[in-house]
Amino acid sequence: MIESVAIIDVWDVETFDSELRGDLDAHADVIRNYMLTSRRQWLEREASDHTMPNPENPYAGEFMWVKEHIMRLMEVRTIRAWHYTRLTDAEVGILRQGGIYPSSLDTIQSRFAAQVAAGAFSQEVADRLFADSPYQSDQLDSRSNKFWMVSHPVDVEDGGVELLLEIWGGESAYFWQRDAALQEMLKQIGRPRVLEVAMPLVHSRHGYSAAEAVVATYGRMLGCRPDKHVFDLYTHQPLGPEHVLVVHSEGESNFGVVARGYPAGFVDVNLGRWDEE
Repeated sequence: MIESVAIIDVWDVETFDSELRGDLDAHADVIRNYMLTSRRQWLEREASDHTMPNPENPYAGEFMWVKEHIMRLMEVRTIRAWHYTRLTDAEVGILRQGGIYPSSLDTIQSRFAAQVAAGAFSQEVADRLFADSPYQSDQLDSRSNKFWMVSHPVDVEDGGVELLLEIWGGESAYFWQRDAALQEMLKQIGRPRVLEVAMPLVHSRHGYSAAEAVVATYGRMLGCRPDKHVFDLYTHQPLGPEHVLVVHSEGESNFGVVARGYPAGFVDVNLGRWDEE
């Protein structure tokens, strides 16, 4: 059961379990020295005429070892990830009952068929959307069997998630759709949603990215100023309904303040970061 599994926010040291925190503490000097040296070298480079080669960080080798070590710890852990989408109420119900399934031609066709049954559009339109889907191309292999998420909460007004929230069906429906009338029709289906997902990294290939984010978060606790290392990730396995932690819907209190007050304690450390350098 997911209730017995510790869920880590890669951006919050307070959620790191004792083993993970202990290993980070054991390598605090390497992390601090690498990050402080990296920042000093970057500032010196920016102040220079850029004619000299970039200096080597003497702590780079040890720092890489630490990240690879933390990667092995993260590969057997579960993190909270975020998924931005547009769903009907019925689809939310199915999600809560049956869980998450990676995208495939079958799942896409099933979604279109459900909207035909619900009267949202005709079978002719469903056939058109299916024929126009990027899954009907050489992108099939690269897109199939993946359910995409992001490691950090993202503001619902961010351009990176805008279309995912605005247009029903995700990229499988709208990515190559150039018919303005069909695009407008897809905007009328469902409501914008943000899903919080308990994502076991054993079902992904993103353990190293998770390690980079965790080490960066720990480095900020030490007083350093690394990038937050946000990353996209996907599961290639179905996730049961217990992995769907929360579904935030447009109009509900927390939806509009995701990454801007919710969840408690989250601060987008990249906002204004480059202006302050």
